[in-house]
Amino acid sequence: MNREMIDINDCTILLEEASTDKSMVDSCFFDEPVIAIAFYGAGDVGLNVKYDGKVKEFHHTKGMVLSFYADEKVEFEHNVSAEKPLQCLVIATTVRNLDNLPNGEGHYLEQFLHPLVHPTDHYVEGPVFKMTPEMYSLVDQFFSNTYEGGIKMMFYKSHMTALLSHYFGQLATQESSKIDSSQLEKINLAQDILLSDLENPPSLTELAHQIGTNTNKLKKEFKAQFGVPVFKYLQNERLKKAYYLIKNEQSTIQEAAWAVGYDSLGSFSNAFEKKFGYRPSQV
Repeated sequence: MNREMIDINDCTILLEEASTDKSMVDSCFFDEPVIAIAFYGAGDVGLNVKYDGKVKEFHHTKGMVLSFYADEKVEFEHNVSAEKPLQCLVIATTVRNLDNLPNGEGHYLEQFLHPLVHPTDHYVEGPVFKMTPEMYSLVDQFFSNTYEGGIKMMFYKSHMTALLSHYFGQLATQESSKIDSSQLEKINLAQDILLSDLENPPSLTELAHQIGTNTNKLKKEFKAQFGVPVFKYLQNERLKKAYYLIKNEQSTIQEAAWAVGYDSLGSFSNAFEKKFGYRPSQV
């Protein structure tokens, strides 16, 4: 279990990572009431939020963003296993610090997360949605950076600001084009279907049929939820997986391309360079 806490500009960044060959439970509490946003990266760890004899369960956390107010009586319990490692980034602050936040974050918290700023219970939950590719990339960089000292702090400051700006931007987008809860479940199901088979994903028509909607609604509401069209989201996820395979699994470029559904090595290399700024051979 790795846990790191960084205090920046009246905010605290909490980085948590855990993997195990056996099942384990990791519990944490906050020392004082906080308003927080949790970003779940790789892994699909189980989460139980416990307070006043109540339990809120989250079974599919990969890519999830969860905002909440919680006091010291709330327990956050992660169920970690070999198949479901933990990778979670939390940005937290307190109500008394809202006016001191340097980039107007307090204003946006008040605007978009009003119930959290004015809580009526030990635990108050805000919007829950899936990260956009931009958010996912930033979260991944928090866990993969190797800087030290002052450069590391500079990195954390800049990336925290960027991540929060994408987060509030996504809330603003959702505010202007709200999706009802039943349709949101369908869009999240569409995401799960795409991620489950990056090599041979369904066509847009097939995907719409599988989640019980039509292609126009799928295209419109998928973009509203994730910030990019279905095809662009799929391409981003394919290339991220290919990067991981080359860098961490030592796959060849050809093997990585095949694993994510590219038949043409040239097309794969061009798309890879366009996304990351360098060829796969330079990873």
